[in-house]
Amino acid sequence: MKTMLFAGLLAAAPIAATAAPEAYSLDSSHSQIVFQYNHLGYSTGFGMYSGFSGDISFDAEDPAASTVEVSFPVNSMITGWEPRTEHFMGGDFFDANDDEMVTFTSTAINVTGEDTAEITGDLTLNGVTNSVVLDATLTQAGEHPMEGKPWLGFFATTTLLRSDYNVGAFAPYVSDEVEVQISIEAMKAD
Repeated sequence: MKTMLFAGLLAAAPIAATAAPEAYSLDSSHSQIVFQYNHLGYSTGFGMYSGFSGDISFDAEDPAASTVEVSFPVNSMITGWEPRTEHFMGGDFFDANDDEMVTFTSTAINVTGEDTAEITGDLTLNGVTNSVVLDATLTQAGEHPMEGKPWLGFFATTTLLRSDYNVGAFAPYVSDEVEVQISIEAMKAD
C-alpha cells in the first residue's frame, strides 16, 4: 500500500500539523548506494556501499520538516575487484584511514510532487563538506508484511564531481562526474 506522502503536505497546508515527526532507523540489510563512472571511454565502472546506518525523522503531515542522517566508513566500499578497491583507498584517491567516515546530513527538503522531493544536505567525503541535492522518491510507506511495523522505502539519485572532494585523479580520462543511486528502507524506531 503506497501512502500519498507528499500529498499530505498540500492537504495540511491550511492547518497546523498535529502529528510530530516519527523516528525511523535505516534497515542496513536493504539499503545500498551504487555509484558509476566512465573509465577512459571504454567501460563503466561500478561500486557500492551497503550495510550502513542512518536515521530519518519522518513527518508524514509536513514532509518538508523531515530530516535524514547517514554515515558509513569510506573503506567499506565494494568494487568487485580487491586491487581496485585498494587503489581507491590509496594515495591517488582517498588515502583513507580505517576510521574515516562519509556522512550526509539533510539541511532542507523541497517537496516537488505527490511522492517526490529534493533533499538538500551536507555531504562530507574525504574531509571535504559540500552541499548536494538528492532527487528522491518515496517508493512505499506502510506496515512491513513480515516485521509488522511501519516501514519506509526511498530511491534517490544525484551526480557528484570527484574533484569537489579532492579525489579527482586521472580526470577527465576517468570521468570527474560520478552518478549515484541510493535505495533505502527504514523501520520505525523502537
